[in-house]
Amino acid sequence: MSTHDFPRCPEHLYFHWPFCSKKCHYCDFVAFQNHEQYQDAYHETLCCEVETFAQLTDALKTPIKTIFMGGGTPSLYDTTQMAELFAQLRERYNLSQLEEASIEVNPADVEEERLDAWRECGFTRLSIGVQALDDQLLARLNRRQRTQDVFKAMKLAPKYFDRMSIDLILGMPGVSQQQWKDTLTQAMNWPIEHISIYFLTIHEKTPLYFKVERGEHILPADESVIEMYQYTVEFLAHHGFEQYEISNFAKPGAESTHNKAYWDRKPYKGFGIGSSSFDGKSRFTNHKNLPDYLALYKNRSTITYDTKEVLSNQQALLEHLMLSLRQRNGVGLHSMVYLLNEDQKARFFIQVQELIKASLLEEINGNIRLTIRGMILENEVVISLI
Repeated sequence: MSTHDFPRCPEHLYFHWPFCSKKCHYCDFVAFQNHEQYQDAYHETLCCEVETFAQLTDALKTPIKTIFMGGGTPSLYDTTQMAELFAQLRERYNLSQLEEASIEVNPADVEEERLDAWRECGFTRLSIGVQALDDQLLARLNRRQRTQDVFKAMKLAPKYFDRMSIDLILGMPGVSQQQWKDTLTQAMNWPIEHISIYFLTIHEKTPLYFKVERGEHILPADESVIEMYQYTVEFLAHHGFEQYEISNFAKPGAESTHNKAYWDRKPYKGFGIGSSSFDGKSRFTNHKNLPDYLALYKNRSTITYDTKEVLSNQQALLEHLMLSLRQRNGVGLHSMVYLLNEDQKARFFIQVQELIKASLLEEINGNIRLTIRGMILENEVVISLI
């Protein structure tokens, strides 16, 4: 299928760099370790996809607002090749109104030469994968960095970037409540303005999944995770980090514009293996097989996807509800009224009241939003509403 599904180039672009020197044991993303021999070909293919999409959508007519490069480990992307990619973007896309360009980085890769190169490419924001401050735990999870790398990164990065975010994972095996509190306290000493707190998810067939099955890793009890999440929300608020989404906290004005575009269901284009795109009505996924992806763009005349899903009204409703509830402002009751038929309305409002009684939802100024406990049980809440 071609990009003519897209009426125009979206304002938000994502780039996927899938290569890692070590793949984390909890990772379920399209990522490869020990595949260095494919990196040159992948870079060329990525550039071909960028050029082809620009040709087919007349990309210069759309001012791009945000760029995000994720992975994998984008901080391992050869900086000369990355500069080539951004040169092509500036030539073929309208970056005159670019508001935000983020790159995910492993702390072990943060050094002055790379920081300078990332800034020269056009990145304005670093998203640093801290995850934990426990060297033994990081090693058990096959994370490449060590705690000393994080402290080094926090010393060097502010020389080049004003906007920095860190990722932490809540619910790691073997991390006590005091260790988690100490990690948060340490983070408050760093020059950051944004924090993402992700719940550890055990994906099937990952190394972590099998280790948990064998009893090699013991996960904390659900009630302990809920308690620490509530503590985290209150602790970060006390230090000026306002929660604006289930996993995301920012100082005023430092919210991630790119991620908010996903939650607001705005169109976006994903470049690279396994990346997703959304044109406002349908979702597309690029090929996840590396040889298949590398073979796609040799003729530079079409864009093809592995899957396309045209969303039904019910699916669009579910997405709107789910993504709105993830955000701290929640969802307006009036917006839901216009999307539901009479039978659905009656059931919806009954369920809303039941969930309010169960302290999973709260109503504020005509909006319903998740409580702290409701955020942890978000999937169950959404399913019960629909």
